[in-house]
Amino acid sequence: MATYIVGDIQGCCDELQQLLALANFDAHCDELWITGDLVARGPKSLETLRFVKGLGASAKVILGNHDLHLLAIWQGIHQAKDNDKLTPLLAAPDCDQLLHWLRLQPLLLRHPEFNFVMVHAGISPQWSIHQAEQLANEVEQRLHSDQFTTLLQNMYGNHPNSWSDNLAGDERLRFIINAFTRMRYCFLDGSLEFKNKLGPEQTDNSVMKPWFEIETLDKSSAILFGHWAALLGQVDEEGLYALDTGCVWGNSLTMLRWQDKKTFSLNCAIHSK
Repeated sequence: MATYIVGDIQGCCDELQQLLALANFDAHCDELWITGDLVARGPKSLETLRFVKGLGASAKVILGNHDLHLLAIWQGIHQAKDNDKLTPLLAAPDCDQLLHWLRLQPLLLRHPEFNFVMVHAGISPQWSIHQAEQLANEVEQRLHSDQFTTLLQNMYGNHPNSWSDNLAGDERLRFIINAFTRMRYCFLDGSLEFKNKLGPEQTDNSVMKPWFEIETLDKSSAILFGHWAALLGQVDEEGLYALDTGCVWGNSLTMLRWQDKKTFSLNCAIHSK
């Protein structure tokens, strides 16, 4: 059995299926781990959800910011934007079934055999990995409950941007969600910075650094993540694997086979501007 980890799909279902064929992925014996953001911007969010859900236990999925935003749209909290290309999904007869399945997915997954965890954006350097697992579970319990709509309503916003064990209620859950699904840079004290989407080579590292370069980051487990297309998969940190290589922006879809660390990549058509 092989374990594959693929970066943000964002509705690029054709490319996903082509990449799996390139790697000879076999759903009967292999696993596909997905770093979140299954939907939005690409042309086939509906087909992506149907395909991944259809893989059953072979697919291990976590939630990204686009996935959570889709759930908020589904619940009438926000309106869909044209460039997210979600109309076919929201109008599909199996929309409710697919999105009920989606909201039951976690924010963090730890592999039961290999020493790695998978998240969408990253792990706050103000947390240990063990603490991150516990905090992810706090959000997941709320998201899986009948209070999930309230969680989705209150998850938007950039404050607080620094962790404290004393955070409670909506502020606590909002910080947890932001760290797992939106984080790219941190200020040097580990607090979150939300505006900068540029690559590290374009950023003054005396002011802020990528979250994975903050000295307090717990590196006791390998961390696999997506979200940050500008990195193009380039992270010069041992045990860190960046897998979002901007498929939806016309770059490539990238997948890692964990057992031998072989990378599979497929050049993509431009889907979004």
